[in-house]
Amino acid sequence: MEIKELESALEGVLFAAGEPVAVERLCLGLEVDRPTLDAVAQRLMDKYSYDRRGIRLLRLDTSYQLCSAPEFAPYIRRTLEGRKPGRLSQPALEVLSVIAYYQPVTRAYVDQVRGVDSSYTMGLLLERELIEEAGRLAVPGRPMQFRTTKNFLRSFGLSSLDELPELPNQSQEGSQLTLELEASLARLREAEAGEEATPEPPPPLEEEP
Repeated sequence: MEIKELESALEGVLFAAGEPVAVERLCLGLEVDRPTLDAVAQRLMDKYSYDRRGIRLLRLDTSYQLCSAPEFAPYIRRTLEGRKPGRLSQPALEVLSVIAYYQPVTRAYVDQVRGVDSSYTMGLLLERELIEEAGRLAVPGRPMQFRTTKNFLRSFGLSSLDELPELPNQSQEGSQLTLELEASLARLREAEAGEEATPEPPPPLEEEP
């Protein structure tokens, strides 16, 4: 296929998917190599941005996804207000920050850092697909470990975990660490408030009882 035809094909595939599609799967489906796919994706990104289109093409670690343009978020929220997921609660942000910076981690580790039981909040984050199971730790009892998802990256406008705000001091433990994690995620919290609309948003999070 010619470049322009590849652009249209990539656009059509991502629109139909409605979710992130792995690079390997795109290369296989479009019958192109990785450099060609990345070049075509970059052309689409530049075109959407230059023309101020209502959609954007996001690179999420090792996948691509079509989403709405952030500058049109107010119009999207007003039009689709009933479908907009609730904002993350403070407990949810605390749990999410610990997992994001120290993944994969067990629930016991999250509890230790926060000083309270986090099982309820982690269950809500799992429902919202912001975290996922990441195998069991090779210690007695084999506790489950957790990590963030591609949906986490998309929700906070990140291409990869390398773009997380840097922690002031990564050697600290306990409540002080929790406070610094919250401070480091302040910018992400602002991004979450203007989260881009998606076709089928998951249910809203609730406050920890």
